Amino acid sequence: MFIFKRASHVREWIADQKKAGQSIGFIPTMGALHAGHLSLVDQSKTLTDMTMVSIFVNPKQFNDPEDLRKYPRPIEHDLKMLYESGVDMVFLPEINDIYPAGDDSKIDFDPGPTANTMEGKFRPGHFEGMAEVVYRLLQITKPDQLFMGQKDFQQFAIIRKLIDWYKMKVNLVMCPTIRESNGLAMSSRNVRLSVAAREKAGIIYKNLLAGKALFENGQPVEKIQQTIFESLRKENFDPEYVEVVDGYSLDTVSSLQDADQIVACCAVKVEGIRLIDNLIWKEV
Repeated sequence: MFIFKRASHVREWIADQKKAGQSIGFIPTMGALHAGHLSLVDQSKTLTDMTMVSIFVNPKQFNDPEDLRKYPRPIEHDLKMLYESGVDMVFLPEINDIYPAGDDSKIDFDPGPTANTMEGKFRPGHFEGMAEVVYRLLQITKPDQLFMGQKDFQQFAIIRKLIDWYKMKVNLVMCPTIRESNGLAMSSRNVRLSVAAREKAGIIYKNLLAGKALFENGQPVEKIQQTIFESLRKENFDPEYVEVVDGYSLDTVSSLQDADQIVACCAVKVEGIRLIDNLIWKEV
C-alpha cells in the first residue's frame, strides 16, 4: 500500500495507473475509520482496478471549533485497517496541499436549497466547506468512480449536484449504510457514547422503519414526524429534525406520489453527541 502526503506524488501515481489502463476508485474520508468505510473499500475493489482513500480532517466543514478539536484522529489504526482491507494508495494531505497558502479562492458552485435544509440549517457553512474539499480532492485524484455512504445522504445529494454542475467525468456510487447489531448507523461519533446510550440509540433506526410502514399506509407525514419525535424524547434523546424529502431535490414531500425517491432523514443528540441517519422510504 502506497502512502503519499503530497498532491504532486498522488498525481504521479495516478498518471502511472491510468497509463497502465487501470480504473481508479476513490473514497474521501476524515479518518476514524469503521466497518462502514471499509464497505466502501469493498465496493471500490469490486468495481475498479485500483482503490485509493484520503484521510483529511477538513476544518472548513466544522461550524463548531470544539467539535473539530474533539474529532478522533487514530491514524495508525486507520492505516492498519486500510492495509488489511487491500487499499492500493492512501493520501494523507497536509492542509497546504488542499488549501495552498495565499489561495483564498472558492469554487463557483451554488447547491441551492439542497444545502439549506436539514444539516444545512443546523450546521451553517458545513456543506460549503464539504463541497469545497471534495472538489479539490477530485481535482487532484481524477478518479473514475467516487464512493460515498448513504448515511450522509444530504452530502451525497450535494456532491451529485456538484459533479453535474462541473460536468466532471466521474461516476458517483452510493453505498448502503452499515449498521451495528442494534440498527445504529455506524459513525466515528459512536465511540463517544456510553455503552448504555450506544445500545439504546438503536431506537433511531427502529423509528425510521416504523415511520416507513406508517407512510406506506397513508399516514400524514406531520403525524409520523410527531410520533418519531415523541418516541425519541421518551428515551431522553434530543431530536433536532425528522424530514421526509425528495431524494433528488431534498424538497419536503407529503405523500408517496410526490417523488420517485423518498428519503426520511433525521438528526438526534444522544448524550450531547449528534447522530444522523436516514432510510429510503420509496425508490422507483
